[in-house]
Amino acid sequence: MVRFRIFLVWVILLAACSTSTTSESVGGSGGAGGSGGIGFVSDLAVTPLITGLDKPWDIAWLPNGTMLVTEKAGRLNVYVDGIDGEPFVIAAADVVLASEGGMLGLEVDPDFSSNGYVYVCMASNAGGATDVRVRRYTLATPNGETELGQSDIITGMPYSSGRHSGCRPRFGPDGYLWVGTGDAAIGTTPQDDDALGGKVLRIDRNGAAAAGNLGGRLWFSKGHRNVQGIAFRSKDGLGVSVEHGPSIDDEVNLLVAGNFGWNPVPGYNESVPMTDVDAFPDAVAAIWSSGSPTLAPSGATFIEGDAWGDWNGVLAVATLKAMHLHIYFVSTAGKVTRDLRVIEDRGRLRSPRQGPDGLLYITNDASSPDGKVIQVAPVLSP
Repeated sequence: MVRFRIFLVWVILLAACSTSTTSESVGGSGGAGGSGGIGFVSDLAVTPLITGLDKPWDIAWLPNGTMLVTEKAGRLNVYVDGIDGEPFVIAAADVVLASEGGMLGLEVDPDFSSNGYVYVCMASNAGGATDVRVRRYTLATPNGETELGQSDIITGMPYSSGRHSGCRPRFGPDGYLWVGTGDAAIGTTPQDDDALGGKVLRIDRNGAAAAGNLGGRLWFSKGHRNVQGIAFRSKDGLGVSVEHGPSIDDEVNLLVAGNFGWNPVPGYNESVPMTDVDAFPDAVAAIWSSGSPTLAPSGATFIEGDAWGDWNGVLAVATLKAMHLHIYFVSTAGKVTRDLRVIEDRGRLRSPRQGPDGLLYITNDASSPDGKVIQVAPVLSP
């Protein structure tokens, strides 16, 4: 099992809870992912934060707290003057909006203060034929109010109809950029060592293969269907990916090297197992599978900090089809010990992320003008 040394210490500044609450009671007896002894999450305060968006996809923050949000149609919004002001918008003219494709995942470089880098995944026709790529924007520091340049550091991720486009970038504690990709609904892609679809990529800031990748390739693991969630926990470096199953078995997987066993051939045969141990005896097993029905999970984040009580260290995963936030208690050994559903009244949820204030922020998957970013704060009981 791969474990990573933590290179960064995340300082969480905790904010007060809002006064608007959800209807569900979410308290419990604690779990292996929580710290315990501080209090139990008995409810959640949920507040709309940014409204009027068109299918907001991902969220990130600059070191000074400036918030960034991608919209699927091709807008990168930089809230230079705060969330109540009009954002500075980078509009990518080459974005191809179709099916699940468009402007997708977003990540800010940990060294943004010195390099100004922001990374965005998108379906693009800049090269003629449409592909999925990772674009590195250079923004002015410290506020991001001006675009200074751009470079496509990864191109050629497969695209067919827009289906299974991935694409989630997250920096790991090892200092490399991890990118979950989709198989583009092309049967041979997940097991093709020369294809970038159906993989978890691990690259440096310029798009070169990270040290330690098998055979010097760009990918770290293969045999995936459609990875839309990547998350790391700061206290122990635990990393997970989250991917869509076909009609059965959405998965939460550990970020370890290997083959995860998805091989939908001949053609695109979605009746094969998500983790086919008959075809691949060494295939890496999921730490959690949905069974049937599936949830259509999307983004993921670990929630950390004492303000979250027994939820300190849990994994939060947004779901699209099932329309809720799924909470997993995950041990340091990478075992899911308990899971539950919360926030079941806000529609299709796309991407959760913990903000620099320690609160949770989630995008929904609604079209304009109903797209939102919501803020979630814990309500603790002794």
